[in-house]
Amino acid sequence: QVQVMESGGGLVQPGGSLTLSCEVSGSIWSIHGMGWYRQAPGKERELVAMRTSGGATVYSDSAKGRFTMSIENAMTKWYLQMKTLKPEDTAVYYCYAWVRIVSGGARRDQWGQGTQVTVSS
Repeated sequence: QVQVMESGGGLVQPGGSLTLSCEVSGSIWSIHGMGWYRQAPGKERELVAMRTSGGATVYSDSAKGRFTMSIENAMTKWYLQMKTLKPEDTAVYYCYAWVRIVSGGARRDQWGQGTQVTVSS
């Protein structure tokens, strides 16, 4: 069973910083993409940052310049460093992985459970 688990959410003041972490575990043949999404109340889930197997990292317009995604060498754990946080960044943040469980198998979406980030004074 593949599992994606995230942590690091919490309450932070505007202008502050917070780093989220995500780790994938279980039997995985390969990882083809990894990243972060978020969903605010009443809004659609939106992309925050995504790293593809080609090595490119894409950020949303809101995240660009403030958020940085990093990946450990083993590619089983990754982070989202968030700086200069704003109240509009308040949302549930989800880590994401696009994986193959077995060789030649279909690629599957794997989602974390979500972690709440609240930016408020």
